[in-house]
Amino acid sequence: MPHILIVEDESAIADTLIFALQADGHSTEWVSLGSAAVEQQRLRPADLVILDIGLPDISGFETCRQLRRFSEVPVMFLSARDAEIDRVLGLEIGADDYVIKPFSPREVAARVRAILKRMAPRPEPLEPAAPFQLDTLAMRIVYRNQPLALTRHEFRLLQSLLEQPRRVFSREQLLDGLGVASDVGYERTIDSHIKSLRAKLRQVAADAEPIQTHRGLGYSYSPEHA
Repeated sequence: MPHILIVEDESAIADTLIFALQADGHSTEWVSLGSAAVEQQRLRPADLVILDIGLPDISGFETCRQLRRFSEVPVMFLSARDAEIDRVLGLEIGADDYVIKPFSPREVAARVRAILKRMAPRPEPLEPAAPFQLDTLAMRIVYRNQPLALTRHEFRLLQSLLEQPRRVFSREQLLDGLGVASDVGYERTIDSHIKSLRAKLRQVAADAEPIQTHRGLGYSYSPEHA
């Protein structure tokens, strides 16, 4: 049974989420402070965190930053702040989704279900895609015999490219592979993940360019350039 940590200072909203998520087959835990959420995730890690931005002690953004220092748990922001800059910031600091208040409890439950499904490990490891070795169960990628230190988003992004060499993925398709709702519409966050990935790959092989850019279209993995 997936365990969901709800971080929300309004009890009525928390109660609504608890009812919807438990009806959908999840166990839940509720805290009202960001600092309590960080501590709770250290003691009893949740499978997903629903995080309000306007908390009484520290903001949801800061809470997410602190969580990302030791955890790759999926995070869904829940906020009345609907400005584009808030959504972009939320996704760039590591959130998987951003839901605007007022919200539909059934929609939130469906989004939680979708994120958890995307994050679930696949039952069988893939064949190595030389010069990469890909282990989906251990969430580990080795490039030219050197393990890569990747974030969860970087791993999912590179995994999507390696699984289908030479296929050109749009930014929206890559966002979907990360578990970020495609209707959020912030495909440019993919560019920053690609930039970070390329930097790590160049530390292993400075002259290689396994991730190819297709202007106006997206990105692909090219075995010939790896």
